[in-house]
Amino acid sequence: MMAHDLVLAGGRVIDPSQGIDRVTDVAFSGGKVAAMGDGLQGTSRRDVSGSIVTPGLIDLHTHVYWGGTSLGVDADAYSRQSAVTTSVDTGSAGPGNFPGFKAHVIDRAVSRVLVYLHVSFAGIFGFSPTIMVGESHDMRLMAAREAAAVALAHPGCIIGIKVRVGRHASGPSGIDPLVVALDLADRTGLPLMCHIDEAPPTYADAVALLRPGDVLTHCFRPYPNAPMHADGRIRDAVIAARARGVLFDVGHGMGSFSWRTAREMTAAGFWPDTISSDVHAMCITGPAWDLLRTMTKFLALGMPLVQVVAAATNLPAAAVRRTDLGTLAPGAAGDASVIALEKRALDLEDVEGEILRHHEWLVPKGMVIGGAWRDTGA
Repeated sequence: MMAHDLVLAGGRVIDPSQGIDRVTDVAFSGGKVAAMGDGLQGTSRRDVSGSIVTPGLIDLHTHVYWGGTSLGVDADAYSRQSAVTTSVDTGSAGPGNFPGFKAHVIDRAVSRVLVYLHVSFAGIFGFSPTIMVGESHDMRLMAAREAAAVALAHPGCIIGIKVRVGRHASGPSGIDPLVVALDLADRTGLPLMCHIDEAPPTYADAVALLRPGDVLTHCFRPYPNAPMHADGRIRDAVIAARARGVLFDVGHGMGSFSWRTAREMTAAGFWPDTISSDVHAMCITGPAWDLLRTMTKFLALGMPLVQVVAAATNLPAAAVRRTDLGTLAPGAAGDASVIALEKRALDLEDVEGEILRHHEWLVPKGMVIGGAWRDTGA
C-alpha cells in the first residue's frame, strides 16, 4: 500500500465541492491532495477524530498588508487564529504600493494571500482610529491605467479589482469610482468586489451596475442603506442582481453585519453566497474577530453546517476563479482546515451592539498548507 506524505485520519470530512460529508481519511503527497478513503497510510499520520476536516478555508474579505497600511493584520498570525489557509486581501493595496505588499507580505507568508487590487492608487491608505479618509473621495486617485498594468503583470496573485463607494468611502465622488473600476475590470477580464456603506450612492444603485461574477460585499449591512425595506421586503435591485449572477458576500468588519438585517434577509430566503470576516486591525478583537466566529454567526441564524462550510471553501474559490482551491479532490492544492464544533455558550455581537447567545461555536484545531501540517492557536 502506498505511503503518502501526510494523512489526516478519522475526521468528519465535509467537502461540499464533492458532496462529501462522512468520517474518513484524507492524504497529501507532493504538496497536493492525494486521496480520500478509509485506512490510508502515510509517513506522518495524524489522528483528527472528533474534528471536522474541510478544504482549506478561504476568507474572501481580509486586510493583511501589515505594516503597509494602518488597517492591516499579520497574514500568518491571522491564518493560525482561524485555520484560514487563503486570505483574500480586498483593496489594501493599489497599483502604487502593490510591489511592497507582494515583496514584504505575500511572497513571505506561509499561508496563501490573493488580492483584489484597488483602483485607487494607494489602496485604503487612511483607515485608522484617528484618521479616516476615504480613498475614493478624490477622483484624481482613480488609477485605472496603472492598475490594469499591475493586474495583468501578476495574474497568479491578483484575482480581482476592488472599489469602495458610499458616503464614507467615496463622499463627493458618489458612484463614479465604481464606474471607473468596472471599466478596469472589463479591461483586465477580472471580477470586481464592491464595498457599499451609507448613501449616496444607494445600495440599489451600486448593485444595479454589477455584472455576473462580481461581488457585493457587506451584503447584510445595517440601516441606513440596508438591502431591504423597513417592512423586511428585499429591494428589487438586490433580487435582480442575484438573478443575473452577482455574488453577495458578508464582509462583517467593524460596521457591516447587523443581526436585524441578517434575520430579515434570511427569513426571506436570502442567504449569502460567501461568508467572510473583513478582518482588519480595528475589528480583529471584536466585533468580527475572524472567519470562524463569523461562520458561527450563520450557524446561529440556522444555516446548515455544510452550507456554512461551502460559503468559506468552494464558493469563494469559484468567486476568485481558482479551481485548485476549496476542494479536497485529488490533485487540488494541498490545503485543509481542521476545526471543531464545540458545545459551549458564546455571546455573538453584531456591529450595532446586539448580542445573541449561541450554544456552540467553531474553533481551530490545525491546518494543512501545501501538504504540510501547521498548528493553529496563539
